[in-house]
Amino acid sequence: MTALLTKKPKEKFSVGLDIGTQMIKVVKLKTAADATELASFGIEPAEFHFTDVLKKIKQEQGIDTVNIAFSGPATVIRDINFPRMDAAELKQALKFEVQKHIPFPVAEVNLDGCILKDDLPDNKMLVLLAAVKKDFMDQRIKLIEYAGLKVNIIEIDSIALTNAFNFNYSQEENLKHKVIALLNIGAAITNLIILEDGIPRLSRDIQVAGNNFTQKVAEVFGVDLKSAENVKVNPAGDQYGRMMAGLEAVFTNLAGEIRTSFDYFESQSASSVGKIFLSGGGSLFMGLKDKVASLLGIEVECWDPLKNIKPAGALDAEKIKSIFAQLPVAVGLALRK
Repeated sequence: MTALLTKKPKEKFSVGLDIGTQMIKVVKLKTAADATELASFGIEPAEFHFTDVLKKIKQEQGIDTVNIAFSGPATVIRDINFPRMDAAELKQALKFEVQKHIPFPVAEVNLDGCILKDDLPDNKMLVLLAAVKKDFMDQRIKLIEYAGLKVNIIEIDSIALTNAFNFNYSQEENLKHKVIALLNIGAAITNLIILEDGIPRLSRDIQVAGNNFTQKVAEVFGVDLKSAENVKVNPAGDQYGRMMAGLEAVFTNLAGEIRTSFDYFESQSASSVGKIFLSGGGSLFMGLKDKVASLLGIEVECWDPLKNIKPAGALDAEKIKSIFAQLPVAVGLALRK
């Protein structure tokens, strides 16, 4: 279920399907030993009948098999120390050791783990543990299969984000040996991942996200949610000032959740977070990047999940540019084979 990418895969097509509460995103990649190409992509509203949307995606994208991801309260991801062992031994050990690290009975989850570091002191190694509740996973898979699609790989959102970021930014000299945070703001959930040398050291889903901003904007201007969404992205005239003032409490709440996570990480580590990389549909909210940077006192930058992925010649470059912030989970999933 869970793995961090270490090298580019052999040539083939692979599809990442990111099912959000408001939008369903799909990315189809063609990968070879020396290049990765964006073969096609799509984004569809999730408010319509779920199965019909998936059938439309299947037909338009010409796909049969997809990689999917989960997030939220039915998922768990942890960094834990284990006695040093090989991967096969780890698979067996997880069954007996995992209960102390997850809030669900072991029988109720599908779990997996991968070795992040095998050279810790005292003959220890660092392991990434991931678990998803079986009933939650099975329900989603049945709906996908009902639409005529097969599920290949199952991932956690934060690991898909990590894989997409590392694929595109791991060679950046100014990021090597640095601690950075990925902040992916969706409609209902904000994924926060702290990376140290490209390795996830803390992962958390925050329940303050785009819907909270939209709801507050609707209250400030006395409009419906659809109109509030438009104001949030493209405020007119004096709307921007009124909107930012009305959203101060929501901004403070989000920044407080992020700061709590940073403080916890820094209490367990000799390092501190030096930069935040922002993505997700919620990141399109005008002024959000600067506000988060101001409240936390940390540099914030939007990142491109397609930075090292060449689009096929027939694709609309302007459309890609307008929605790439919403694609990192789908890209990370499509990079898995």
